[in-house]
Amino acid sequence: MDFSLDLPTGHLAEAIVSTVRSSETTPLFNHSVRSFLFAEIVAAHEGCLKDDAYDRELLFAATVLHDLGIGNHAKGEARFEVEGADLAADLLRQYEVPEPDIDRVWEAIALHTSPGIAERRGLLSYLTREGVGLDFGRKAEIARAWEKQIHGVYPRLDMVRSLVDAIVERAAQSDAAAPRYAIGGELLLERQTNGVTRMEVAAASSPWGA
Repeated sequence: MDFSLDLPTGHLAEAIVSTVRSSETTPLFNHSVRSFLFAEIVAAHEGCLKDDAYDRELLFAATVLHDLGIGNHAKGEARFEVEGADLAADLLRQYEVPEPDIDRVWEAIALHTSPGIAERRGLLSYLTREGVGLDFGRKAEIARAWEKQIHGVYPRLDMVRSLVDAIVERAAQSDAAAPRYAIGGELLLERQTNGVTRMEVAAASSPWGA
């Protein structure tokens, strides 16, 4: 399989990168870009690149913007996945992306922490969740040939702790941002109860590390 670290270009892609760089920490920005690169690997591995539903630009938008809800543009007024999906939709509208495509990106971001649901909501939602999951080391074997190249350009920088810190910070801002059994609410409860979350503990045994 051919693989490249080249990212989409153009005004929208530049705006996506600029928005994420300005609102997220470097570890989270790197995680977001790696999620796109890993999602592309999943798509190639599973033969999806020629699928009619595959859209590289929308995949870039969904993966790179998927954590906007824990960036500094978010207000902590809803669970971070939903707030991030809203922020992403607002950005895409500024660049006159068609509403059906905006809706697909919104759904992919809103569902990226929802196992068993994202996988059933179309290729974009599926690949977004798989790309994010692969950055945590899930199905790592399919990316072994390229992970050093990816991590060399976009290093992890203790990403998991930075991610949990940001999710917990947003979740603590309102009850609506931390509903029970949503990931924000659960991570906040684990931090308050144990001082550490299961996500952080699991990172110690991830193939990629934290």
